[in-house]
Amino acid sequence: MKTIEIIISPEGTPRLQTHGFTGAACQQASRFLEQALGQKLTETLTPAFHETQNTQQTHQQTDNSSAE
Repeated sequence: MKTIEIIISPEGTPRLQTHGFTGAACQQASRFLEQALGQKLTETLTPAFHETQNTQQTHQQTDNSSAE
């Protein structure tokens, strides 16, 4: 399940933490919240950021020989 947590420290500093995303999808999903909260001070990339997204590729094989 993909989730975005907004954690507010006792000092009032917000922190975003994403779960269930791979690759740069976490940055894309949380961008609107980062913009709403203001200037980004730091960013820590998790191991999930460096994972590739699962994509399904289909390969087609065509027969170009003509049947006579």
